[in-house]
Amino acid sequence: MSPLYPFYFFFLALTFTCFALLLASAEQQQQQQMQTFSTKHPEYINPKLPPRALSSSKKFEGSSDLVNLRYHMGPVLSSSPINVFLIWYGRWANSQKLLIRDFILSISSTGPSTKKAARSSISPSVSQWWQTVSLYTDQTGANVSRTILIAGEYTDHAYSHGNHLTRLSVQQVIASAVKSAPFPVDHRNGIYLILTAPDVTMQDFCRAVCGFHYFTFPSMVGYTLPHAWIGNSAKQCPEVCAYPFALPGYMGGSGLQALKPPNGDVGVDGMISVIAHELAELSTNPLVNAWYAGEDPTAPTEIGDLCEGLYGTGGGGGYIGQVMKDREERTFNMNGRRGRKFLVQWIWSPVLKACAGPNALA
Repeated sequence: MSPLYPFYFFFLALTFTCFALLLASAEQQQQQQMQTFSTKHPEYINPKLPPRALSSSKKFEGSSDLVNLRYHMGPVLSSSPINVFLIWYGRWANSQKLLIRDFILSISSTGPSTKKAARSSISPSVSQWWQTVSLYTDQTGANVSRTILIAGEYTDHAYSHGNHLTRLSVQQVIASAVKSAPFPVDHRNGIYLILTAPDVTMQDFCRAVCGFHYFTFPSMVGYTLPHAWIGNSAKQCPEVCAYPFALPGYMGGSGLQALKPPNGDVGVDGMISVIAHELAELSTNPLVNAWYAGEDPTAPTEIGDLCEGLYGTGGGGGYIGQVMKDREERTFNMNGRRGRKFLVQWIWSPVLKACAGPNALA
């Protein structure tokens, strides 16, 4: 035997050992990536959080032929533009109003007044998110409009209908706004958003709803107008209606942490996702006789309900899905006008038959 043979076998064994270690390391890294849905981009995260209470009964993480979303022959908001009339009920900071306005105006991707704003946002964008909403049509084949404008605003600093509202008294708030003028009645293109301050309570708020939409009764307002109410939950139930920017108190010792809101305002950042949810449903089911699942029009499951708690690819099982964070750890999944960032839930796509969003991973 040559004296070099022992060294040859030693070198060969060492080579196989190093190769095996490299394979094990690569496999471990692959498993970690699969567990966190991580890409090589350092800003992507998929945090594990407890699902909020209101989403547990209606969440569908993936595609499903079992979701019987049907068209019931009613109108959608296809006339362009969709005119949004904002009613600020209670005391609001100007910075909060500006943040909500910026989100609503980020939806439009066309129109002379919004081209510059659309160009200023980068992908994934709010206007790309709205493209899923615009896939829905009425019986003539007309799509939901892709242009949304803020057509008027009314502020009620005096809480003229009290600090506690009900589903019916909200209509009285709208009636006051319409009668006070200049706040026009827009039958064809208008939707009316009632946004209540943190110190205003609402029937079923926190317990069963974070927002709702319906239409006004002529006996109360004089007209049939699509409207939605959304409340600021910062003081009442942020762990429910500003999820995932707040978690229940009992989760304090669990090691799970709430996400940092993209604009530093837990109440308003949480509110924006609810506003998006209601705008999508108002546009596709304004008179509660167009797009929804289920057989009961008084309790429809709509395109936002199907995706509650889902914000990106890989959602479900306690994960909210793949989202992004900036250098200050603030979490978002889409960009808006003037450099704004937002975290907005996904919505049901009639084409994919699944929840969809502009930040979906291929």
